[in-house]
Formats: sequence, structure tokens, C-alpha cells
Amino acid sequence: MRTLLTLAASAIVLIASPVAAQDVVITNATIGTGDGSEPIEGATVIIRGGKVVAVGQELRPDPSLPVLDGTGTWVTPGLVAAVTNLGLVDVRAVSESNDAAASSSRFNAALDVTPAINPASQHMLVSRGEGVTRAVVMSDPSGAIFGGQGAIIDTGADPDPITRSKAFQYVTLAEGGARIAGGSRTASHVELRNALREASDFAAGRWSGDGNLLTRADAEALVPIVSGRQKLLIHVDRASDIRAVLALSKEFGALDIVLVGATEGWTVAAELAQSGIPVIAESLQDLPERFEQLAATQSNIGRMQAAGVTVALNADTIRNIHHLTQHAGNLVALTRVPRATGLSWGEALATITSRPAEAMGMGGKIGVLAPGAMGDLVVWDGDPLEVSSTPIRVYIEGVEQPLDNHQTRLRERYRDLDESDLPKAYDW
Repeated sequence: MRTLLTLAASAIVLIASPVAAQDVVITNATIGTGDGSEPIEGATVIIRGGKVVAVGQELRPDPSLPVLDGTGTWVTPGLVAAVTNLGLVDVRAVSESNDAAASSSRFNAALDVTPAINPASQHMLVSRGEGVTRAVVMSDPSGAIFGGQGAIIDTGADPDPITRSKAFQYVTLAEGGARIAGGSRTASHVELRNALREASDFAAGRWSGDGNLLTRADAEALVPIVSGRQKLLIHVDRASDIRAVLALSKEFGALDIVLVGATEGWTVAAELAQSGIPVIAESLQDLPERFEQLAATQSNIGRMQAAGVTVALNADTIRNIHHLTQHAGNLVALTRVPRATGLSWGEALATITSRPAEAMGMGGKIGVLAPGAMGDLVVWDGDPLEVSSTPIRVYIEGVEQPLDNHQTRLRERYRDLDESDLPKAYDW
């Protein structure tokens, strides 16, 4: 039996092409399943053919399977970052390497992030090294309130990152959307409703293009939205904007809506819970940055969760995606703050694993360690919601991934600070 901690350095260095899924058994670990329950000590997880087969205590795996002793380690599902520009940006300030927005495009809803995602981006490698195995990737609305069609991706070290292309449409009705539409929320709401009606006409064969505001490509791209076959992610923060979206969901009954942001969501939590609309929420926003966030509080997620809302943590508001675990851990710490509302450990882990997966229609497939789920898991050297813990092994669909990236190479390069040596720039 091999020990995980002693073999961490032997992880795969490079995967240039797709690799067959591995069968692996990890025993004696503390396992967080990602479904909201508390961690299980001294447990075992079994992966076969890229899928989770079993999780729990006192399991008797097939003796022919390779076994890794997880004593002292924690095992969780791979983290799911939602929503984010991961894979679309290398250097945000360099336009040639930034595909996060298309402000001058003649198209908006028809934009598709899939061909622009770069699996070799250092941001992908860094995120993978911090335990992120899947991401919900969107394009920022800029030339119109629609950002276009986003994708669900994996961060694996292979040339095909796409889990589900055209997985959702992204639109903003927040302050930014009001500016884009013409300077007022009145304009953004008219623009959205007009687009949905034109798409409905297109689906029914009543669209000729004459007098329509949408291009043919945009109208065609919105057909899956009006029919409910594609998720519609709507960014709102103010309570009145959230209520406006709830009204929209009744007006267009087939819409499959997910709210993004929802800084003031806790003030309308009962209405959100009744609607059944999931939320990918701002994390720990305790001071308003904009007028639409005047009711901001760190207890936002905890209060919505307590009201029965399905809540995931919004990675887009975290400038470094690898801080996901820190923000989730802070939600646990809030339970010890007087008059604040936080989350249990299991609930906090779920906000960065199973809850975003559920919101995106992939519940039970990613973000959870349960029979039949994809074999995405992370082995940590300690409690993953503690800032001192780090991944020592990462698997995506049963394939162990390399954890090196530009940051780790810089760390190793400058670990030796012997000032008698020539500067590192002279090393060849």
C-alpha cells in the first residue's frame, strides 16, 4: 500500500493527449462528499473507469485495484468555479490575449465561447493546481445586454476542455446592463423582452428579419432559451431587479433561469425559495460597491440558504479563482460571529462543488462524490476550507492531473536565495 503524501511529487508531469481513466482506491481519508453533509472520517472512495463507484466507511474494494493510503489527507469532489472567464483571458490588459468580451461585434446572443477557450492558459493550470476541475465560463456583456452562449469546461491537461458547449445564455439586467442598453433599466428590460419575443417568432416561423432588432444569428441562438432547453443566467443585484426577474419568469413560463450576483438576495429570500430559481451569489460582500448593493451583507448566502434557496458561490467576484476555498471557509467562520448567518462545513463545500453543478443542470454528475458521478476528486493535505491546505493530487474523470504551472516553477526557481550566485536570469 502506497502513501499519498510521499508520492505527491510523482504526479504526472505532462499529459499531451487524452489518457485512459485510472482505477483507484483511496482509503483511510477524511472525505467531504460535496452534497452538503459533514465530512466522513476514515472513509474510502473507489473510482473505476473514470466514474465514482462507492464512497463510505468499511468498504471492501476489489483487491486487484491499486490502493492509496489516504491517512492524514482529505478528499473532496473537484471544485466547480461558476461563473468565470477562465480560459478566455491570458492577460486582461492585453486585448490580443483577452476574449472575455466582444464590444464591437455585430452579434451578441449568438456569440459562443467554445472556440475561444484556451486549455493551455496558465490560469487553467493554476486553477487546476488549486483543486478546480470544472468551470462555468461566460463572455462578458459589452456591446449588448447579452454576453452570448457560455460553456461548462474541465481544466484537464488535454486539448479538449469542453464538457458542454452552448450550455447557457448570459444576460445582465444590473447597473451595467442599464448602461449598455441606453442608460436606464427601462431600456434593458425592453431590450430583453423584445429579444425573447423575436426569438419566439423565429421559432414559430414568423420571423422575416424585416424590422427586427436582432440579427438572424442572435434570434436563432435565443430559440433554446424561449423553449427552456438552455439555461438563462441573469445578472442582477438589487432586490427590485430580482423581483423583476421573478415577474419575467411568469411572463415567459418556459425560461430556465439562474440568478447571478444577487447581492440583496437575502431581502427577497422567501420569494426566491418559492420560485425554485437557483442563485450563484456574491460571496462575503459586506460593503456596497454600487447603489444596487446597499443591502450587502456577509450573511447573504447563509440567509438565502436558510430560506431554502439553492445557492452556489460566484467565482466571478473572486479575482483569483483559487480563493474559492477561502471564501467558502469564511462562510463557515460566520457561524461563530454574533448575529451573522453562515454555513456548516458541508454546506459551504457544497457552494463550490455540487450547488453550482445543480444550478447548471449537472447535479449528480459533477461536484459530488457519489456512485455514477464523474471521477473528479481532489486529495488535500488538510482541511480544504483552511487557507494552509493545498491539493496534492487532482483527478479529472479518473485521470490524475499535473499540478505544475508557471507559479510553481517560479517558486522552485527562486527557492534558493543564495546571494553569492548570479541572478536567476543568468541560469540557462
